[in-house]
Amino acid sequence: MRLSTTDIYAFKALGYLGTQSLDRFVGSEELSKATGVRRTYLVRILAALVAHGMMVSKKGAGGGYALPKPAKEINLRDVIRAVDGPIAPLSCVSLNWPKACELEKTCKARNRVWLRVRDAVLETLSQVSVADLAEDFRGGLDYSECLDHLLHPSEILSSRYGD
Repeated sequence: MRLSTTDIYAFKALGYLGTQSLDRFVGSEELSKATGVRRTYLVRILAALVAHGMMVSKKGAGGGYALPKPAKEINLRDVIRAVDGPIAPLSCVSLNWPKACELEKTCKARNRVWLRVRDAVLETLSQVSVADLAEDFRGGLDYSECLDHLLHPSEILSSRYGD
């Protein structure tokens, strides 16, 4: 599993919403200013989060975005799935986006490594909630620094092979 810019931006938005009362709807402009995420990009992320039940939205005066339930009840496993899709390293071990492989029963790597990696990552992410993101946001941590530490395959390959 590798985090994306979209994940970090979702964490920032959810962290901010986690600092608000559940009945307060926050407009996209306010969310953009609070998180430093360009509004046009943020709105696409918010739509994905709403579509997967991680947020609710309301149109019109007093509208915007809010959490649908207490922040401690929304975990990062579900957030990452909402914005990025599968967490599993391969489709043959994915719970929600499985793709059968004819070697499943005999593949040692799948059965000894990738299933365990998937389960460990899912378990860990399920133990971290939006309440944790809100605590960071209140403490002045908004994950902007994380953007400089995302792993991009092209950078890894070019630095490894001298391109």
